[in-house]
This record gives sequence, C-alpha cells and structure tokens, in this order.
Amino acid sequence: MQLNTDTEKENKEIVKAYRNVIKACKRNLDNHDRRQIRKAFEMAVDAHKTMRRKSGEPYILHPLAVAQICAEEIGLGPTSIICALLHDVVEDTDVKLEVITLNFGEKVARIIDGLTKISGVFEQQDKSIQAENFKKLLLTLSDDVRVILIKLADRLHNMRTLDSMSAKSQLKIASETQYVYAPLAHRLGLYAIKTELEDLSTKYLEPEKYNFVKNKLQETKTQRNRYIKQFIEPLIEELDEEGLKYEIKGRPKSIHSILSKMKKQDIPFEEVYDLFAIRVIIDTEYENEKSDCWKVYSIVTNNYRPNPDRLRDWVSTPKANGYESLHTTVMGPKGKWVEVQVRTRRMDEIAEKGFAAHWKYKDSSQANKQEAGLEEWLARVREILENADQNALDFLDDFKMNFFAEEIFVFTPKGELRKLPANATILDFAFDVHSQLGEKCIGGKVNNKLVPLNQILANGDQVEILTSTKQTPKDEWLNFVVTAKAKSKIRDWQKQVKLRASAMGKEILERKFTQEKVAFTSEALQDFIQYFKLPSVTELYAQIAEEKIDRTKIHVVEILQAVKQQKLDHQQEVKQQKVAKAASKGNASGASKDGVIIGDDTDLPYSFSKCCNPIPGDEIFGFITVGEGVKIHRTNCTNAISLMSNYGYRVIKAKWASQVFEKARAFTTHIKVQGIDSVGIVSIITDIISKQLRINMHAIQISSNAGMFEGNIQLEVYDTAQLEELMNKIKAASPLIKVNREDLV
Repeated sequence: MQLNTDTEKENKEIVKAYRNVIKACKRNLDNHDRRQIRKAFEMAVDAHKTMRRKSGEPYILHPLAVAQICAEEIGLGPTSIICALLHDVVEDTDVKLEVITLNFGEKVARIIDGLTKISGVFEQQDKSIQAENFKKLLLTLSDDVRVILIKLADRLHNMRTLDSMSAKSQLKIASETQYVYAPLAHRLGLYAIKTELEDLSTKYLEPEKYNFVKNKLQETKTQRNRYIKQFIEPLIEELDEEGLKYEIKGRPKSIHSILSKMKKQDIPFEEVYDLFAIRVIIDTEYENEKSDCWKVYSIVTNNYRPNPDRLRDWVSTPKANGYESLHTTVMGPKGKWVEVQVRTRRMDEIAEKGFAAHWKYKDSSQANKQEAGLEEWLARVREILENADQNALDFLDDFKMNFFAEEIFVFTPKGELRKLPANATILDFAFDVHSQLGEKCIGGKVNNKLVPLNQILANGDQVEILTSTKQTPKDEWLNFVVTAKAKSKIRDWQKQVKLRASAMGKEILERKFTQEKVAFTSEALQDFIQYFKLPSVTELYAQIAEEKIDRTKIHVVEILQAVKQQKLDHQQEVKQQKVAKAASKGNASGASKDGVIIGDDTDLPYSFSKCCNPIPGDEIFGFITVGEGVKIHRTNCTNAISLMSNYGYRVIKAKWASQVFEKARAFTTHIKVQGIDSVGIVSIITDIISKQLRINMHAIQISSNAGMFEGNIQLEVYDTAQLEELMNKIKAASPLIKVNREDLV
C-alpha cells in the first residue's frame, strides 16, 4: 500500500525533533560541538532519506529519538549525541566507517563500529547472532562505556514503538530485552530505563497479566494516594522541624516487579503488600550526606516500627553500579508494611541515570569512587573477554546471571573488602582474588571455620582460601560456581584438557581407518558423529581418548554401513510423510489435526512442548528444533525468554485453529495445589475434578509435611477456560487451598 505523506509536515516534525535534542543537551555546547552535531544530523538525514520505519514515519525520527534519550534520560554529552544520530548509517546505508572517521574522528568511528550489528558471518546455525552481537558490544564497552549506553537508548526507543512490528518480532525483541538489555541497564545503574524496559517487555510477553495489573493499579490509585498522604503527614512535620530541604513522594512499584512478586510468592494482586514505596530525597552538601540520611531514617523509625530484617544500607557501602540509598520497611497505618527509601539529590540522580550522572559531580571525591566502580566492573569484563573462544551463549548466560544478582560483601584475611554476587561460593571468592588461586583451591576457612569448596558465602564473612599444588579444576565445579570469571576459567581449563585428549583420540581413530583401508575423510567423520550421537568431531576424539567410547568396538566399515542404512531409512520415512500429507490436503477445515497453524501453513509437523504443555486459549509460538520438527511453547513458558532471545531466527508464529475450542480433543496440563493439611482436603480437590467437572486425571501426587500439603495433578482439559473454571472452583471450596498452573522445567 502506498503511503500518502505530507512532506512539509514531516520536515517540520524532523526539525522540531532536532531542536528538542539540542535543547536536551543541558550543559552548554560550544560552537564546535553544535557544528559537529549539525553535521551528524545532516549526514543521517541524507543517508536515511528514502527509509521508513514499520510505522510509516521517516526513519530519521528514530536516531533523533535515540539522541534525545541519550541527552535527556541518560545525561550523555556531544560525542554520544553524534554517535546516536549516526548509529544506524553504517549498518543500514551505503555510508562507510571510513567516512565517519574522516568527518568525526577515530573515537566516534570506534563507538559506531561497536553499535553496528554483526551480519552474514555465521555458518553454524546453532550460534545466536544476538549473543554474538552482544559479545561484540561488550568488547567495545571495555574500551568505551558509551557504546552500551547508546545501545540501551536505541533499544528503549524500539520498545516504545514496538506496536508497529509483527507479533513474531514483538516476541523476539521483547524476549531479548528482558533477557539481556534490562539486566544490563540494572548493572549500569540505569534504574528508570531498566524498569521501563522490563514493563514494556512484559506488555508484549504477557499482555493479559500486564493489563490486569495496570488496570488494578489504576483502580486503586485514589485509595493508594489517600494512604500515602496519611503516611507522610507526621514525617513532613518532623522533617520541617529539623530544617531539612527535602522532597517526599510515593511511587507505585513497576508492573513487572508486582507480577514477579505475585509469581514468586504465589499470591493474588490484593495480597502484594508493597505496591508502592515512599522516597525521601534531601538537598544537602556532600559532606553532610551520610549523617542527614540517617537523620531522616531516625525520623521515619520514630513514627513507624521498622522491620529489622529489611534494612539495606547502600549509603555506607554503595552497590558496584554506584547505587546509594537507605532502604527500610516499616509498619504503617492499618497494619500495612511500607518500603521507605532515603537518599540525597545527588544519589537520586545517579540512581536514575547510572554511571553517566557522575560527570555532573566530577569535582567531588564521590565521583572518583564512581569512576573506580565502573573501572573495576570493566576490568572484570575485560578479564572474561580474554577467553575469546568461549561459546557466545555460555558467555551471555554468565553475564546474565551476574547482572541481576544482589551483591554480598566479604573480607579477605587482611580485611580487604570484596564484592560478589549473592550465592557466591568459596571457589568464586578464590577465582575473584586470582585465577591460579581458584585452580588450586581445595576449600577454605570462613570466620576461622573449615568449609568445603561449594560453601555459600554470607554478608560480612571473612574468607581464607586453602590450596594444594595437586589440585586441578573439575567439571563438577561448574555446578556450583556463580561468577562469570570462575565459570570462564573452569571452561578454559576444560577446553585445554579436551584439546590434548582430542589430539590423542584423532591419532587412535586415524590408525583404525588405516587398518581397515578406509579413507579418513570429513564425510566419514560426520557419519561417526551421527552414529555416536555427539555434537562435534572434537568431542568424538576426546571420548575415544578418554575411553568413554570402547576402542575395541570401533569397526569402521560396520559403523559407516550402519549410518548409510539409517540415512536410507530416514529418506524412506520422509517420502511416506509427504504422501500422507498430500492425502490429507483435502481436509475441508483447512486446519491441522491438533488445531495449530504454524506460520501460514496447516501441514507442518509439530509437537507440544512438555515443559509448558500449551492448551487452547494460551498465547503460543513455534520453535524450530534440530531433528524434532516444530515445538509449540506458551509465550510465557519458563524457557521461552531464553529461546526467543538466543535463537530468534528459529522462532515461527503459531496460532490455534478455532475448531479446537469446540472441544475436539483434550490437552495435558499440570496444576500445583498446596495449603494447610486437614482431614478430607484431598477428597475436596478430587471430587471437584472428577465428579463435578468430569475432568480426566492422569496422575496425582500429594505429600504432607509439618501441617502443610503440596501436590501436583496431571489433567486433561479442552482449553484455558475449562482450566480457569476448575482452579476457581478449588479456590472457592476452601480458604486453606492455593492452586495454580505449573510448568515442568
């Protein structure tokens, strides 16, 4: 369809967006900066002049919006604005990186190169382009943090305008965002951006739940505001008496965090007690910050009783991403727990804008600490990137795990403070101190008490590492270490061991081929991999060297003939399937036998994933597997985020055919029941399932412990409406029972 565009109107919109960018650069731009930004804008306009976004608007409005976010919401300077305006020209237009270098210098060119996606360089389909792309971003990040900040601004604008994309693209982009970009924003202290990215991801991944919480927050807004007003009245009185300059406000928690709490604690919206937090922001001199924060804390706890387990002091010891604040949870009016955050204006700006905000405070000693924190983190990035051959997906998972982890603070025997992610072990600590210390670690002492390698550390522990020259890294270490550095070093060691074994295994196999007078070709090796069901030639060699494959049973000719027969059998099977499909083409309904349409095709072979057991009424997508056809998953499946973000190119849209809702067949699903154990409780549940609703039960497993019961029931239902009816009836039958649908991970 040809778009009718009003060129004059669009030009006015572009000029207005450009002026807004200049206005957003709050620090004074000198003439040179203005000229360079103008030149970048003109180059971008010219390069993108024939391009339009999916929404139909001129493409140039996207880089302008990214530049606006960089300036206004992250607080970046002229160099970043130039890079934001040009961030897509090398990737999407004919402009070469050399032209950027010539016009704007090496620094700008290097940042734009870091922002340019990798394309067309992957032969292997098991690699994720997104993961490789992310790895490249981090390689550049270790030189210049602005690469990742601009990339986050780019992703934020894409998420804000995701409505115009196809359903498949929405799922893929939202999954990547939740899997990688939100944790990265969190790690860099960009809390406002992290929260918005999480909420926007949830909007597309779980639209029903998102809208449910959004509407509930709207419904309870008046009541919530009334409560906040009542809560802060006595605080305002005392803060005024102390003569403090302050701002006090109540803010609702994000939709994503509310949904996460509902899932984690298995509670309805009405039982989420901390739907909002009270924030007290004080204006004070840097040298008085700590004492004034504690003064405010004292005022809060004079009026409301604090929960002693919920005090978080990030003023004395800031988080690694620079976050500083005092958090406490107090018992407010009407018996409600309320979270209160106390921070200064400087701390608040750093909490919202992350590492970028410290430039504003470059004269204070705190800015130096902030720089040191960033440098410390970048040093860790560089260390992990040294293992350049690491699989990109492993690399991404390691970073992902460390991005979101809460931090603990532990001490060396000499009293040096070290920050580690929550659940870090003795072994993580050893690798954190030094790689060789980790490789030789046999255990440790925590607070002078002997502990094993997998001992999980707690806040404030003092740790001493014990080593042995005979110790070497073990495969099982990967089961309990959590830091990216430890995992990377252990995998590196494994790789070296495997390479040595591989050379020996290759020699052994080559001799076998020579003995049986068979050519040692790559085709023959591929057949061997297929026969032993192994992922690679290296693994085949290693298993032969380690005698996991019995060398006496390696008969080359027999194995090659067996694989040849397997291939012939498979070809015959494919032919039969094609004949069967052709015969079923005349089906009047035009829908597949189980009622799922893959893409626009009703005949593609597929099966339902056992991890989430989709049923009609669920939002679904298809995932193209290796050797098992298309697997159908729920979009909110436990594994969906990882699949869609790491292997987006293997995601295919899927939808239910309407005939399924007419109860054409039953689908397997699982529910989890739990509650207070009492006489006849199981009978109540089974009576509703079997007698009242006549639903078929495949299996039931219920156990009781310390007065509580928990069970899993496998059922056959027609659709989500029937499942919802069942769960509502069980909940209504007794206040002692909780029930929810369960994924099998």
